[in-house]
Amino acid sequence: MKSTIAETLPMRVRRSLAKLGADIALARRKRSLTVQMMAERLGVAKSTYLKLEKGDPSVALGTYAMAFFVLGFDEVLGDVLDARHDEQGLLLDQQRIPKRVRPPTTAKPL
Repeated sequence: MKSTIAETLPMRVRRSLAKLGADIALARRKRSLTVQMMAERLGVAKSTYLKLEKGDPSVALGTYAMAFFVLGFDEVLGDVLDARHDEQGLLLDQQRIPKRVRPPTTAKPL
């Protein structure tokens, strides 16, 4: 039996997607946009947009990106994994810095 992506996702990821969908739905309502209007602006079917608002993991990332754009959050997606805010990555970089630096050895001709 083939498993779906929703079945293999960790619970934290599923909750995050559900919250993201709910936040998009709230932003849409604050802007007085209907589901149909959003679907048209995103260029997707109404059913696909409703999946997005429910946090369905099968919805393409491009659809989420377009929803951010339509709602005025187009800069947010580019900053999600900004290296300047990657604390774990910065710590790993610090651990990789050598304690001593030696000049490179030159190969002797044969």
